[in-house]
Amino acid sequence: MGTETAASSSSFACRQIGINAQLLAPEDGYRRAGVSRYIHNLLIHLLRADPEGDYTVFLNSRCALSLPCRQKRSRLPTHNPWVRIFWEQCLQPRELLGDGIELLHSPVNIQPLSLPCKGVVTVMDLSFMVFPDSFRMLKRFYQRTFTRWSVHRASHLIAISTSTAQDLTRFFAVPEEKISVIFPGVDAAYRPVTSRAVLNNFRRSRDLPQRFILFVGTLQPRKNLPTLLQAYAQFKRQSNTGHKLVLGGAAGWFYEPVHAAVEELGLEADVIFAGFIPDDELPLWYNAADVFVYPSLYEGFGLPPLEAMACGTPVIASDASSLPEVVGDAALLVDPHKPEEWGEALSLLCGDANLGCELASRGRERAQGFSWTRMARETISVYRTTLSGGA
Repeated sequence: MGTETAASSSSFACRQIGINAQLLAPEDGYRRAGVSRYIHNLLIHLLRADPEGDYTVFLNSRCALSLPCRQKRSRLPTHNPWVRIFWEQCLQPRELLGDGIELLHSPVNIQPLSLPCKGVVTVMDLSFMVFPDSFRMLKRFYQRTFTRWSVHRASHLIAISTSTAQDLTRFFAVPEEKISVIFPGVDAAYRPVTSRAVLNNFRRSRDLPQRFILFVGTLQPRKNLPTLLQAYAQFKRQSNTGHKLVLGGAAGWFYEPVHAAVEELGLEADVIFAGFIPDDELPLWYNAADVFVYPSLYEGFGLPPLEAMACGTPVIASDASSLPEVVGDAALLVDPHKPEEWGEALSLLCGDANLGCELASRGRERAQGFSWTRMARETISVYRTTLSGGA
């Protein structure tokens, strides 16, 4: 048995695996959000878990990684979406053949239609199917058409939540046995900061109020921020706690209604737009907040609530899509379509210190169950099964 396992591992280590990391974003902005962070952690922990693996990482022209793997930077400006699509569909298959790649992992929904090797595709979410009006026409057409083709032609699929796996079956009739659910993880950097002096100094350095409610995410329609703003306005009328609302995240698309809602509700003095928050600062933002809120209508997974829980910050999250899978019983879950219930939840959590402490404790415990290392090992298992001819 031991000899067979060693031979199998050795055989797998010799197989050449490609990873399309074109969407790994080097610059601050909304593209540095969930997708880029997933790819970044996939690469780091994959190479740690499989140091003898033969990996080729395909990068855009702006990226360079300090990782022990073969890296191929595109000569084309693939940071431009249309150039990237041309490269992925027309040029990448030739590169795969030339490099002898036996399996390509495409981490964001879509693989080349003329793939010359086996393919594993990670499906992040199907928001373009659930909320088509939240996408510009060409992007919606591209995502719908190419994702449908990709998921049927791929050798195997990875879904980042059970909710996403169910969406694949519901919208594209993908058989369950073709899908592996592999959850993302949470970094060790996301942990409680117990020093009040550190947090007070951080608030002063970022001109943050002493007491605030925090949201982190790209400003786009499915984040449901107008509903949050209505709830916060109700909370302000019914409470005198003095909490401000901080919206952290870069502007994505169709974000104008968020600013309009702030003006209509007369919240200009109470809502702070923090802009994009660098990854290395995020733990301090979570720790400095009294409450973290995530009213999203739809998520493939939802890293921010998990990170906030890991930091010991009480969470109120939407009860939609994958978010109950992430937070379990460690957060208050609220219908994303009912701003009055969000207002009540804010009043309850901001006014009840004991409840906040209880949720903080539950959240820290639950967050420990999500690991990038486990994600990498389970992904390697998918590679091994796919290369050996399994489903």
